[in-house]
Amino acid sequence: MRILHTSDWHLGQSFFTKSRKNEHQAFILWLLELVESEEIDAVIIAGDVFDTGTPPSYAREMYNQFVVDLNTLGCTLVVLGGNHDSVSTLNESKQLLSCLNTYVVSNSSENLDEQLIQLKSTEGEIGALLCAVPFIRARDVLQSYAGDSGSDKQKKLGEAIKEHYRNLHQHAESYRAVNKLEVPIVATGHLTALGVTKAESERDIYIGTLEGFAADGFPPADYIALGHIHRPQLVAKKEHIRYSGSPIALSFDELKSQKQVVIVEFEGSSTKSITPIDVPVFQPMRVLKGSLEEIDAQLKALPETEQSQWLSIVVRVQDFLSDLQQRVQAMTEGMNVEVIQLQRERGVQNHSMNREQNETLSELSAFEVFDRRLAIELFESDDEKERQKRITQTFHEIVHDVEVGGEE
Repeated sequence: MRILHTSDWHLGQSFFTKSRKNEHQAFILWLLELVESEEIDAVIIAGDVFDTGTPPSYAREMYNQFVVDLNTLGCTLVVLGGNHDSVSTLNESKQLLSCLNTYVVSNSSENLDEQLIQLKSTEGEIGALLCAVPFIRARDVLQSYAGDSGSDKQKKLGEAIKEHYRNLHQHAESYRAVNKLEVPIVATGHLTALGVTKAESERDIYIGTLEGFAADGFPPADYIALGHIHRPQLVAKKEHIRYSGSPIALSFDELKSQKQVVIVEFEGSSTKSITPIDVPVFQPMRVLKGSLEEIDAQLKALPETEQSQWLSIVVRVQDFLSDLQQRVQAMTEGMNVEVIQLQRERGVQNHSMNREQNETLSELSAFEVFDRRLAIELFESDDEKERQKRITQTFHEIVHDVEVGGEE
């Protein structure tokens, strides 16, 4: 049994007003060729197949065409809902896609049978049992009670998610025993596991008040295919618990890591191999940092490419330059590049955190310390400003919970 694990496609993403349609289409064509050449039996998309709950029509068409093309290869497809995906959007085609060897699990429920999937080989035999766990919304597993503190909600939610995994895995074990199957049990998830490295493009997931899920809460499955984190990585240094990462760079920050999909091969109920496969770069992207003189030198040293290169330029300046954009435009004139992002790098020394040496933390309120620290960061794009709002709101909630807890 050969399974391909991928996640976080974010079809329909608008990247600084640039469409990712061509990149996603190129990735899908590459993936179909890989599925055929590697004789993959099942593909798992571990959440965030779409970038928004209302994806553009071209993204839906791309998704549907992929399902059709994958079905012609005799390969099973499992699509898990992510935090970016709309439950109703995924469900609207669920019944139709089930006729094309595709399983869509958009949300968790108490019906364990709907979340236990028999993954069959291209010969039609059961090769693995899948505990299909999508992004878990608090309302799916937890009943809220008035008077619960933030820490109470966090603890209850963590336990509820852990229990959901445990129940579903036990259900899979019972099914395997009753049917006398010698096959592996695979699980999925779309969440933030504690101790992983995140990228800028990942919107913070606070499941209720749960910031991260402890790795010991996962069931003893033979492989756990995770989504949400865009950088491919292991969880708790376990080879069988991993994020495949997104197939294309969804932010300039993600250029630091090689994009991958993961092929897992089982022999009977044993894991034979876990193999990351590098995904080609379909759109050249680069980050240039330094003074204007250094940026100019880096631009001149760029290699020639057939495609226009997308650039993020971070200019280190001491003073505010009103004509910075014009200067950069002049540097890139006639070059096969597009400046997608232009930022000024500001030093900490220029910000209000610098006060008189005799000022101490005891003289400042928690909110003053928070505001001064936040002022160091740059929040220029709309997404960054939304993230700033979420950070501020979360901090205020934490302070409130602490103060209320101290009064009890």
